[in-house]
Amino acid sequence: MDRDGRVADATVMDELGWVPGTRLDIQESGGLVVVQADRRGVFRVSGQGYLRLPAAARHWCRLAPGDRVLLAADPGRGRLVVYPPAALDIMVNQFQAAVFGGDAA
Repeated sequence: MDRDGRVADATVMDELGWVPGTRLDIQESGGLVVVQADRRGVFRVSGQGYLRLPAAARHWCRLAPGDRVLLAADPGRGRLVVYPPAALDIMVNQFQAAVFGGDAA
């Protein structure tokens, strides 16, 4: 993610069928950013094909410029989930605790 909140992954956008101008709804859910195509959405895929996460969404999830995020597309539901570093840390710690035993660190 760049300093303006742009996330560029042409493969994900293609898989979702999102082209420049596609209207989007962007929400926070459990520390994740959830993006869905919505013809009434306020946000849009940019003319260059970028998804720009609005400042509010970046603040919800404590995303900073340059943060790497995991993008998970669900084409069947027309949904993209953006996993910020904090969410990935929690998931990895919980998975390791389940595999190796003990408490999540």
